[in-house]
Amino acid sequence: MDVAQQFGVYWPNLIAQVILFFIVYFVLSRFAFKPIMAMLEERRRRIEEGQINAEKIKQQLAEAQAKYEETLARANAEAQRLIDEVKASGEKLAEEKRQAALSEAQEIIRRTHESLTLERERTLSELKREVGRLVIETTERVTNKILTPQDHQKINEETAQQIAA
Repeated sequence: MDVAQQFGVYWPNLIAQVILFFIVYFVLSRFAFKPIMAMLEERRRRIEEGQINAEKIKQQLAEAQAKYEETLARANAEAQRLIDEVKASGEKLAEEKRQAALSEAQEIIRRTHESLTLERERTLSELKREVGRLVIETTERVTNKILTPQDHQKINEETAQQIAA
């Protein structure tokens, strides 16, 4: 007696089931698996782009901070130089000229501080808006959902808090 028959294997049914399995596998791989994999790959790419954009924004923020600190250091050095100059020539000049130079140095420092503060605030504001926009755009793409104005507001606030920290 044949071993296959002993175990109840009926060859025509087995062959038909194997053929049907391959047909179902082919149909699924062609019409289901490939589109799903393509969609998942697109989502992965979008998330990756969002992360790259977030890193760029962080880098820009760090560069803006470094530029701010460098400009402040230059302004302080310039102010210190002016103050030192005034002190060195203070014995030669009358008291009113010394006061004029000191107030000019302080005004330069004040204007520089104001200018740097405004520039920093403007840069941070732009970066926060851009990060918020990118987070919202990435969220919409990843979730395939149109976000409400309340969702936009909430995401912007959370992103601003994370950037500020």
